[in-house]
Amino acid sequence: MVMTVPTAEQAAPPSGFRFAARFIAILVSLPVAVLTVFRAIPAEWPTPVVQLLSFTPWLVLPAAAAAVLAVLGRKAWAMVIAGGLFAVQLFWLFPLDPGRHVQAPSAPTVELTVMNINSEYGEADAGEIVRLVRENSVGLLTIQEHSQALEDRLAAEGIGRILPNRISDPTDDAAGSAIYSVHSLQPVGEVPDSPFQMPTVRVTVRKEALSAVLEATNVHVLPPVDVRVEQWRSDLRALGRVADRSGNQLLIGDFNATYDHSEFRQLLDRGPADTKMVDVGTATGSRLLPTWPMEGPRLPGIAIDHVVISPHVQSSEYSVHRVPGSDHAAIVAALRIPAGG
Repeated sequence: MVMTVPTAEQAAPPSGFRFAARFIAILVSLPVAVLTVFRAIPAEWPTPVVQLLSFTPWLVLPAAAAAVLAVLGRKAWAMVIAGGLFAVQLFWLFPLDPGRHVQAPSAPTVELTVMNINSEYGEADAGEIVRLVRENSVGLLTIQEHSQALEDRLAAEGIGRILPNRISDPTDDAAGSAIYSVHSLQPVGEVPDSPFQMPTVRVTVRKEALSAVLEATNVHVLPPVDVRVEQWRSDLRALGRVADRSGNQLLIGDFNATYDHSEFRQLLDRGPADTKMVDVGTATGSRLLPTWPMEGPRLPGIAIDHVVISPHVQSSEYSVHRVPGSDHAAIVAALRIPAGG
């Protein structure tokens, strides 16, 4: 029996196949490269670019496909370009420093589980909201687009027995807000010059002999659509000024922005004393857990709802939960707040 070992030329794919693979790799790489440039340069891009940047995490899929095709095409320059684009997408998907928790060793902390839901004009399922609060031992609940009808349904479902303290201002449009808490709440003020309500409250969390003070801001940033993109930027800058404040800060809600928007990253960079604020979802590697859209157009899901905390506040758990009736998911995070203050 005679065995024939194929030569390297015989084992290689046909030249026509290699050409087709390189051609398709280039076609796939072009839109990835364009959006990569937009993502890399922190400019005030026009509205269509801002909206497209929201979907940056999903570029890892066409980038991976282009890299595989480039390898099959067997051209060094194509492999370098496609491989480089894929590496950049992985770096952005899993950033090395999404914000580091900073805490003194063995510092005592007080635990608080927080939850947020944009209720889509108050249409979110009140029973499901209360169930999530109960099953996750939520101590602080923030709601955007809060309505009187939702407030009444939540009361009927027994929210007051779980979270007896409330500061709310329901409306018939998207501007309404509510904060429910098991701990006492003290109004601090509102983020100025925004069409949506973004109140800040001081929460005193007590557990046995320990207590901690947390300033929580219920976030609802105007979406970046048409001419309102400038108001979107203004809202995020205003939240950056909130992040500048000393003490334990929590910014929680619908930011209408993702980690891939430079405006959102600039907000995170505005932490107190030159430290970075922490986006809990990004820090826990959950950037591909979408919070919107949960209904409506079939779009790739993106994370525009966030839990953002001061670096001295710790986070141990983060999860996303679908709530019927809303196009946003609920987000839940377990926090540990430094005692004192």
